[in-house]
Amino acid sequence: MKSKIIKGILIFGLFGLAVIFSTNLRVKSLTEKSIYNNVEDVPKTNIAIIFGAGINGDKPSKYLKDRLDAGIKLYKANKVQKLLLSGDNGDDEHDELTVMKVYCYQNGVDTSKIYLDYAGFDSYSTMYRAKEIFKVDTAILVSQKYHLNRAVYIGNNLGIKSFGYVANNGSYQGYKYVGFREYLAITKSVFDVLRKRKPHFLGESVDISGQSNYTKK
Repeated sequence: MKSKIIKGILIFGLFGLAVIFSTNLRVKSLTEKSIYNNVEDVPKTNIAIIFGAGINGDKPSKYLKDRLDAGIKLYKANKVQKLLLSGDNGDDEHDELTVMKVYCYQNGVDTSKIYLDYAGFDSYSTMYRAKEIFKVDTAILVSQKYHLNRAVYIGNNLGIKSFGYVANNGSYQGYKYVGFREYLAITKSVFDVLRKRKPHFLGESVDISGQSNYTKK
């Protein structure tokens, strides 16, 4: 009896590993050609989506600062006309959006070109809301390389033609752990897409061809 239980656990574990491996391989094969390291190679489009990545008080974390810098670089190179900042604005002690928008403003981005997604609690929610709330149909997604395959895959499957721009700049604390965790996150994103998961928060539409919601709270 005990040997049968152990055998069953091993079979289940091997099946799980096979699912993780196959989903990661598929996602990366479908998205790798749409990810760019050099700003010169990035196709022009209307908007870039910058994903939140934590803050330290009133300053962006290293991960987030590099994402914001990359998005600002796209904006200044005229690769995009607008920035959609998406992050966790759940409480006053963790207000990513205020930090993100102030950083962009201080670094030369016209506030009328900044749009804010206050409920970007995860990558799937960000992309779902970009499509349903902000009516985005094409976008440059700005993040570190480990994250972009998943983000581009989600965007494409939710109806947003997505390209990735790599925000890596130097080394990152815990980067290997984050990269390992991403294997599981990619598999989860495949199942999120398959079951058409809806985010908990949606809300009213925002017209990205119109007035910015930069000051709206």
